[in-house]
Amino acid sequence: MRVATIDAGFTCPNVDGTITTGGCVYCDNRSFSPNRRLPRASVYEQIERSLPKLRGRYGAEAFLAYFQAGTNTHAPVEKLRRLYDQALAHPEVVGLAIGTRPDCLPEPVLQLLEDYARRVPVYLELGLQTIHERTLAWMNRGHGVAEFLDAVERCQGRGLDLSVHVILGLPGESREDMMTTADVLAGLPIQGVKIHNLYVVKGTPLERQYLAGQVRTLEREEYVRLVVDFLERTPADRVIHRLIGEAPPEYLVAPAWALDKDALLIAIDKEFARRGTHQGQFCSPRSWTRRLTLPLVHLASQPPQ
Repeated sequence: MRVATIDAGFTCPNVDGTITTGGCVYCDNRSFSPNRRLPRASVYEQIERSLPKLRGRYGAEAFLAYFQAGTNTHAPVEKLRRLYDQALAHPEVVGLAIGTRPDCLPEPVLQLLEDYARRVPVYLELGLQTIHERTLAWMNRGHGVAEFLDAVERCQGRGLDLSVHVILGLPGESREDMMTTADVLAGLPIQGVKIHNLYVVKGTPLERQYLAGQVRTLEREEYVRLVVDFLERTPADRVIHRLIGEAPPEYLVAPAWALDKDALLIAIDKEFARRGTHQGQFCSPRSWTRRLTLPLVHLASQPPQ
């Protein structure tokens, strides 16, 4: 089963003024969403456009409709239902994958997703990036750790497959800070993680900071070590959906090594072999309880050293 990516025209609450403006410091949806670089088409048409390539490359016969660009729950329930139904109307689409923010999951939206999950697989992706409040403020996320923990809790028992996005190499974060993010996620009831390197794309505030020498990106060897460190602290039964952030060459400013995904994956495998370890090697997952939220928020409020 493969994903057919969709740009349904959603914006974000830290772009449209609902919370703030400007968006995340690193973000340009065109750099990771192919459909945002093409003329706008309906949800059904976007699926039709992407399936021949997916069939040819992977031999796939069933697909998830992946609402990827923007915050894909940031709309009234009636609009969300209409867009999700358009995707599921395609005969080869068997489920939904929905990317969103933890502060854009009000109860009516969660009830809608729960209703879909009774009928088809629903994969819900929460953008977090880091467990450290100071870094979230730097990137202009517009939400904090408390909103994330609350969203994770409220997603429980609804039949949703929940995954979380994180970024390694954020400014001001030490290895210990990044491993704190890994340890906190290890103790939460989520099913998957998407790991990204910090990469710079053109036209973003991050590009200006990078060109001014205020921000650096990791060398490939540094990133490989951090990914393996992170995975050693990630439960062995947790699905790792991504190990590198990708952008087309015409958008990418740095690092250049991010253009060679295959070489990175080989290097990660070699590092595991060199260490003789595996995913979950040093993981001690904790049980999720309501009481867990307060100490985690307290922990996350400490600024990176």
